Amino acid sequence: MSLSLAKIPFGQPKPKIARHYIDRGIEETGAVNVVTSVVVSYRGFDTLGEVTVLFVAATGLGAVLRIAKTKAAAIEPASFVLRTGCRVLFPLILVFGSYVLIHGHLTPGGGFQGGAIVASAFVLIYLGCREKRINDKTSTVLESLGGVTFVVVGLIGLAVGGYFLLNFMPKGQPYSLLSAGVIPVIYIAIGFKVGSELTGIIDNLIEESK
Repeated sequence: MSLSLAKIPFGQPKPKIARHYIDRGIEETGAVNVVTSVVVSYRGFDTLGEVTVLFVAATGLGAVLRIAKTKAAAIEPASFVLRTGCRVLFPLILVFGSYVLIHGHLTPGGGFQGGAIVASAFVLIYLGCREKRINDKTSTVLESLGGVTFVVVGLIGLAVGGYFLLNFMPKGQPYSLLSAGVIPVIYIAIGFKVGSELTGIIDNLIEESK
C-alpha cells in the first residue's frame, strides 16, 4: 500500500485506485502480474479469510463424513487406460501445478490455481490407481505448514512495517523468478494449503462413495 493511499481518512473514497494498482503495482510489490499484487499484497488479509473459509469447509465435510462413515466395500480395479494414465500423467500434473503456483507473480495463476491443479492429480490417482491413498498425516502437516507460513509472514510484516503482509523482503528484478519479495512465498504457502485441503475433501468423498 502506498503512503498516499494510506493517508486518506478511513471511510473516504480512494480515487483512481485501479489506475494506481496498474501504474504503481510493479514498483510497490515487485509482481508483474497485477492480479497477484492485488490478491496477495493490497488485499492479502481478504485472501487469508478466503483460505480460512476453505479450511472450515474441508474440516466440516471431513467431520460429517466421519460421523456417517459406512463399512468400506471392495475396490474394483480400474481399466488399463485409467491405470496407465494415472502412472504417466500424475507426476506431470504435479509438475505443472507446482509451476503455476511458483510463477504466480509472473504469469496468470498462483497458489489457488496451482493447488487446485495438484489436487486434480489426486483425482486421477483415485480414478486410475484405486488402491492408493494419500497419507493423512503428511497431508495435515503440509496443510498446517502452509497456513502457519501465511500467518507468520503476515505478522512479520505487521511487526516490521505496521500492517499485515507488508512486503518486507527485497523485491528483486521485475520479470525474474526471484522477485516480488514475500509474494512467491505466500503463494507457495497457499498452494500447499489449498492443494492439501482439496485433496482431503476428494479423499473423504471417495471413501464415502465406496
